[in-house]
Amino acid sequence: MKRIHRIKVVLIMALTLSKKAMAVKPSSTLAITAKAKELKAQGVDVVGFGAGEPDFNTPDNICTAAIEAINSGFTKYTPASGIAELKAAISEKFKKFNGLDYKPSQIVISNGGKHSLTNVFSVILNPGDEVIIPAPYWLSYPEIVKLADGVPVFVRGEKETGYKVNVEMLESVTTEKTKALVLNTPSNPTGMIYSEEELRAIADYAVKNDIYVVADEMYEHLVYNGKKHVSIASFNEEIYKRTITVSGLAKSYAMTGWRIGYTGSSEEIAKLMGSVQSHQTSNPNSIAQKAAVEALTGDQSTVKMMLGEFDKRRKYMYERFAKMPYVSTLEPEGAFYVFVDVTDTLNMTYKGNKIETAAEFARILIDEYNVAVVPCADFGFENHIRLSYAISVEQIDKGVTRIEQFLSELR
Repeated sequence: MKRIHRIKVVLIMALTLSKKAMAVKPSSTLAITAKAKELKAQGVDVVGFGAGEPDFNTPDNICTAAIEAINSGFTKYTPASGIAELKAAISEKFKKFNGLDYKPSQIVISNGGKHSLTNVFSVILNPGDEVIIPAPYWLSYPEIVKLADGVPVFVRGEKETGYKVNVEMLESVTTEKTKALVLNTPSNPTGMIYSEEELRAIADYAVKNDIYVVADEMYEHLVYNGKKHVSIASFNEEIYKRTITVSGLAKSYAMTGWRIGYTGSSEEIAKLMGSVQSHQTSNPNSIAQKAAVEALTGDQSTVKMMLGEFDKRRKYMYERFAKMPYVSTLEPEGAFYVFVDVTDTLNMTYKGNKIETAAEFARILIDEYNVAVVPCADFGFENHIRLSYAISVEQIDKGVTRIEQFLSELR
């Protein structure tokens, strides 16, 4: 009996978990947000600049639509790729706002932007296909690509280029294995926007090299200084058919928890994504879909109000950081983030201890000053931090003042 037991132990130990899953990096943004929430639960006065979600409540008209959906019994399965009513609303939004003609049959509604991106890469990639990801990048891009058996290839946009990349940079990393380019504008984490001229050049590059463009436009409504959001797929038929446009309602409508994302693509790609989604998750939440219809077709005044408030916070936060010693930032043009270069603080000392990384910079802020910021090594820029201004001006003032105090104590 003892010998049999030993054999069982050996067999159990021989079973290994997925190497692909074990290689996935945990989200540093979720980790820092979780720590801030934990401290707040303990009664600590924490200022959290970590979370990428609006502090506003979802507008009342959207919530009312959800309640009406529940009361009317709209709580059953829907078609896997979304209800016709919401697809029609998204199709109309694409036409009016983005200048894009996506028929309802070209639209797939999913459980949030991450799910949309997962669908995209699951459908367009084969093992070993390369996806160009400009850095700084949203930290989930490379992980989602790897889970779809793709290979992330990074190209770095420096501060001098507005943290953006150009065609020459893209050509330098393009190979026969290149399948797609991820293009995020407005950008998380930098808040920078690609101009129409820059986008047209990138569109010509994509067409010339016959690659897909995965256009992440989640922050498309959050654009400031009189600038206009431009969708790369809107230029001509050739770039249109190579582009998968990804967006959602989380950021612009304060609907992060509702989990509604969507894509516009060719009918062939949309059909494949709908098929994949039908097996992986089935349909998006039925109630959230009804709420999303109201979000897109109902009163937009609350959305405009939120944009105005974000703009005030953006200006205030940028002006404060622009005056600080040892750190620098570019004025963000979109989204709700400030991307701060802390290179000059590295190798300085705090209470006699050398600061060697942005992660250490962030650790001191949370431990000593109760301020949560996101170190950006996982965004491809190890000497930067990201701060969200999706919090009140009062909280911004308190947190920034604490950061100023910290900087004043560096030697």
